[in-house]
Amino acid sequence: MNAPLDRLAERFAALLPPGGVITDPVRLATYECDGLTTHRASPGVVVLPESAEHVAAIVRACVEENVPYVARGSGTGLSGGALPRTDGVLIVTARMRRILEIDLPNQRAVVEPGVINLDVTRAVRANGYYFAPDPSSQQICSVGGNVAENSGGAHCLKYGFTAHHVLSCEVVTPDGDVVELGSGPGYDLLGVFVGAEGTLGITTKITVKLTRVPETVQTLLAAFPSIETGGTAVSKIIGMGVVPAAIEMMDALAIEAAEAAVNCGYPADAGAVLVVELDGPEAEVAHQFAAVERLCREAGAFEVRVAADDAERALIWKGRKSAFAAVGRISPAYLVQDGVIPRTALPEVLASIDALSAASGVRVANVFHAGDGNLHPLVLFDDAVEGAADRAEDVSGKILDLCVEHGGSITGEHGVGVDKARYMPRMFTDTDLDTMQMVRCGFDPAGLCNPGKIFPTPRLCGEVPGVRKGPHPLVAQGKAELF
Repeated sequence: MNAPLDRLAERFAALLPPGGVITDPVRLATYECDGLTTHRASPGVVVLPESAEHVAAIVRACVEENVPYVARGSGTGLSGGALPRTDGVLIVTARMRRILEIDLPNQRAVVEPGVINLDVTRAVRANGYYFAPDPSSQQICSVGGNVAENSGGAHCLKYGFTAHHVLSCEVVTPDGDVVELGSGPGYDLLGVFVGAEGTLGITTKITVKLTRVPETVQTLLAAFPSIETGGTAVSKIIGMGVVPAAIEMMDALAIEAAEAAVNCGYPADAGAVLVVELDGPEAEVAHQFAAVERLCREAGAFEVRVAADDAERALIWKGRKSAFAAVGRISPAYLVQDGVIPRTALPEVLASIDALSAASGVRVANVFHAGDGNLHPLVLFDDAVEGAADRAEDVSGKILDLCVEHGGSITGEHGVGVDKARYMPRMFTDTDLDTMQMVRCGFDPAGLCNPGKIFPTPRLCGEVPGVRKGPHPLVAQGKAELF
């Protein structure tokens, strides 16, 4: 380690309980990446705080030493948003896992950032409530990470993203102060903070909204001969005015992977499967569900299965929820993307992805939130084959180009992180990016809080927004490299 990190490690050892500081290179390797393993960096020091006071003291110490720091939750992110710095401190909130308060009359709970998403629901389910955001990793992802990335999940079509379920956050600012961000009068700083990927501070306490368990839930699995016919069903369902709690689709390659991994029992000869779930008042759901089943058959579904109970519903969802990890059964490595397109563009974009796959020889498994056009193409490759990773990266980038060309976005819920930062100029102008940077600099003028994420090039906080003329000052000084 360098001298500032040595000094910080000593200070942290005095501050934190035993085991709260990690400097051993072998143990540091545990934290070198998040769920996107193609980006790796071993942190200089790892600390495991147990309170907001610990986090604030750690941040203040980093600022004093001018050392960058990165916050990390459970490490399940898929954009390299928690990628550590080799010259910095990784602040892991996994030990901050207390549910501090459950306030059922006001339908809210107060939790620490390391609380696991699904544990919030487990704590209140017996009382008829649950926490609605449900990323596929909800059994292991943390609420703090959900806040950083504004995570969604299968049910975000009806219930929205994490931002719609966060009422306030206690935040350690980039200079080490502890502040409360809420939804009172004035600028919506909470709205700016949620989804900022940990670049504006570190949340240490989160007040979340609890949702009533619906009166009834109905789930069906519809098998289609092709992904295009499945897409037609989606358009028909949404066009009828029905807003399902969830409407998810997987193509044949994704089905193959799920079967190999969890034996979910999806129809083996399906070109695509559609999972549709409705919830709400029993009479309303019954009426809409009959219409959804009819529309699926009219669109070309050759098999429709309706879950008879919770066990069958769980089995239907098991294949979809396991899709990302399941791909490891059919490919040594893969990249997962997170582009968004208008629903009406689904058939055209999916056909273009098929064409890209065929032309490049790179397999692509498609899993997506069909209701809101959030695509999760899994680009498969063998990292032992020379050039395979580069070809996969090329296909992955072209898929994001397709999303932007059709009026969409390069990310819906996974965030930009380091993985998609280079694609930001494809979606935003230099002026747009400079304006965003000035907001970031308002929170973090020293540029120490999760640096190198979201934006494609380093910039000085003192720069005037606008198109830059000449080289970046840090590049000219030899302190940064432009990629």
